[in-house]
Amino acid sequence: MSSTTTTQTTGRARTWSVTEHLEDILGTVRALEPIELQLLDAQGCVLVEDITVSLSLPPFDNSSMDGYAVRTADVEGASEEFPAVLTVVGDAAAGQAEQYTVGAGEAVRIMTGAPLPPGAEAVVPVEWTDGGTGGGPAAGMNPHSAAPEGASGEVRVHRPAPARAHVRDKGSDVRPGDLALKAGTVLGPPQIALLAAIGRGTVRVHPRPRVVVISTGSELIQPDEVLAPGQIYDSNSFAMTAAARDAGAIAYRVGAVSDDAEELRSTIEDSLIRADLIITTGGVSVGAYDVVKEALAHVGDEDEPGSGVEFRTLAMQPGKPQGFGTIGSEHTPLLALPGNPVSSYVSFELFVRPAIRALAGLPDLHRPTVRAQLVLDKAVTSPAGRRQFLRARHNEGTATLVGGSGSHLIAALAHADALVVIPEDVTSVEPGAEVEVVLLG
Repeated sequence: MSSTTTTQTTGRARTWSVTEHLEDILGTVRALEPIELQLLDAQGCVLVEDITVSLSLPPFDNSSMDGYAVRTADVEGASEEFPAVLTVVGDAAAGQAEQYTVGAGEAVRIMTGAPLPPGAEAVVPVEWTDGGTGGGPAAGMNPHSAAPEGASGEVRVHRPAPARAHVRDKGSDVRPGDLALKAGTVLGPPQIALLAAIGRGTVRVHPRPRVVVISTGSELIQPDEVLAPGQIYDSNSFAMTAAARDAGAIAYRVGAVSDDAEELRSTIEDSLIRADLIITTGGVSVGAYDVVKEALAHVGDEDEPGSGVEFRTLAMQPGKPQGFGTIGSEHTPLLALPGNPVSSYVSFELFVRPAIRALAGLPDLHRPTVRAQLVLDKAVTSPAGRRQFLRARHNEGTATLVGGSGSHLIAALAHADALVVIPEDVTSVEPGAEVEVVLLG
């Protein structure tokens, strides 16, 4: 993001810069208190403690191949012409309690992951043997049920094996006292696998934030319903819920609330019990039916004077009207976004996504940005004093605009994977100009 900060004052109304609004949000939200979670519930969460290893991994010497556990002296000099002939005394399988000792001239048929039997010094792969059949090199092992050909009898070994060949040593991965994972690690599938492998069933993490999404507007109906004159489908609640989940949240979609201040207040109050963050869309501008402003402009926390939701004008396009504050006894953050689909989505990427990731304790709050050459047929203009965000496709150092600048053009948004940033002090951008690009996916 650009670090330019611009504050404007028009009469008594203050205009906030993008940077100031974002700083206010991130200065308010805090990482959620740590909790203990089962491993799979902790996926995507941030670890809050160092994890040290309490056991060796692997916990015992084991075979990395299907083959035969042998003494090296017994297979020294072995070849296909002059194989070493060993007596097979039994099987060693993963998880098997019974163990056989390998003595002089003996072998144990061993499976991948099985403990190395006492007396054995190496493992020869089954492909280096006749598999106990008395024929040429084996392609695999006979089933255990096929004894005596498998687990007893003789095996001919066609190659020598040095000590520790095809043996995974105890503790070769980690040892007791090793640091397995540092605090601050985001738990993905490999990290969860490591925790399970060292015996940790639960971990202490910042939980994923619970986000409630509420769209407003009496004109909104749900997909699959029949449109009446003047109605449109509610897309914002679906977009914001999906975006919140993409940002790492557990998101709940309330759907559309009509333009009734009491109904909206009641819906928000009912949602507080399951929300670490509330998002509303619509009703934040200056119209007579801007219900979010009507419902929340004077709502504060009873035990914290001066809190509540403040509605602001931002020096940006799209997304000029915004609201932010905290509500309820738990001081739950609420971000009120514009109702136009593009305005709400751009606002989410700039302000809500960083807030969600801050609540989750994640290290990277913002989308990555790059410099790219703007592909244009002709110059594009931008309003003076506003930071403009244009939808684009990014490809190998170039950015091509998608659709027009209208904040209602949701079809173009669906084909964009980046936002081109035009700073406040730039009013025209020529074809081929180098611009800042926010990568959305």
